[in-house]
Amino acid sequence: MKLAVIGAGAMGSGIGQVAAMAGWEVYLYDSNVATRAKVLMDISISLGRFAAKGKISQEDSASMLGRIYICESMQTIADADMVIEAIIEDAAIKKSVFQQIEAIVSDRCIIATNTSSLSVTSLASALEFPDRFIGVHFFNPPVLMQLVEVVPAVQTDKDLPLRVVKITESWGKTPVLARDTPGFIVNKVARPFYSEAIRILEEGIANIETIDHAMTQNGFRMGPFTLMDFIGHDVNYRVTESVWKSFFYDSRYRPSFTQLRLMEAGFLGKKSGRGFYNYQQPENNSDNIDKSKIEMIFMRIISMLINEAADTVYQNICTAEDVSNAMRLGVNYPKGLLEWGQELGYDNVVGYLDSLHQLYGEERYRVSPFLRRLAQK
Repeated sequence: MKLAVIGAGAMGSGIGQVAAMAGWEVYLYDSNVATRAKVLMDISISLGRFAAKGKISQEDSASMLGRIYICESMQTIADADMVIEAIIEDAAIKKSVFQQIEAIVSDRCIIATNTSSLSVTSLASALEFPDRFIGVHFFNPPVLMQLVEVVPAVQTDKDLPLRVVKITESWGKTPVLARDTPGFIVNKVARPFYSEAIRILEEGIANIETIDHAMTQNGFRMGPFTLMDFIGHDVNYRVTESVWKSFFYDSRYRPSFTQLRLMEAGFLGKKSGRGFYNYQQPENNSDNIDKSKIEMIFMRIISMLINEAADTVYQNICTAEDVSNAMRLGVNYPKGLLEWGQELGYDNVVGYLDSLHQLYGEERYRVSPFLRRLAQK
């Protein structure tokens, strides 16, 4: 089987490596000459790390690398069984690329996008035969992250999602099926982890160190402010803004002026040396943590996350099993959110959210009907 990947940056090369490690021939194309020149070396280094850890042999590493071909022309993808696009998140550019791909590949070729934020249905509309188009969203880095969101467009043939699920499973990944809605599963459900943390900060309830500590103490690998700094505020803010606009300005997803001002100042997080934290002049802030507020902060953020997961199931975007797998495997949450709700007591979570709704009078705290039903069982 042959996979073509359009875009040989970190995501594209990672997807190509995943397929090559599973025995597929891979054709990587990138319009940037410099990117094409270094991609094989990057993949070789990555495979070397797997070999050094004993996960593959040196012989396996060599044969995997030998299955990857760097293409100087898109015409070389003509006999691909599947093409995955992994280029810039610009709908107009992507649509133009898909039209080029469709003119080259055979009628049986699956055409897929790795978009994380654009409408798969809208992208499919650029094709003459959109029934063979689908979203296949990997997470960074693809060689390490298990999750793949499989997102059919409205036009996608009804049998294609299952075919793509089986393909990604054969590559050693865990696919989840998502309806084509803003943010799919992970980027939608994760919004309260960031937005509610910022709200707590803006209200003066606790500082960033205390809020981060509240979440890491309860099993999260990073607190929300550390994670936003790691992702970059230019990326994180724009994803939040995109989901908010796409859900018709639902207040649950409203972006924060605090994060917008950081982005405007160029304080993008770790990559710029400063975000919520100052990485140029690191300080020991352990003395600033108000331990009396830890449980309240955790309960407020986790309740919002559980409610968002429940509402995602209620909206028929995915199954309860898939929302749990998506958050554990896509963003490394310590456990599935609905399972977490069961541990805390669905009635306790509903009661907590109802109290927030009464206090603030905001729709962002409305309880999902699905979560309320769980609490009544």
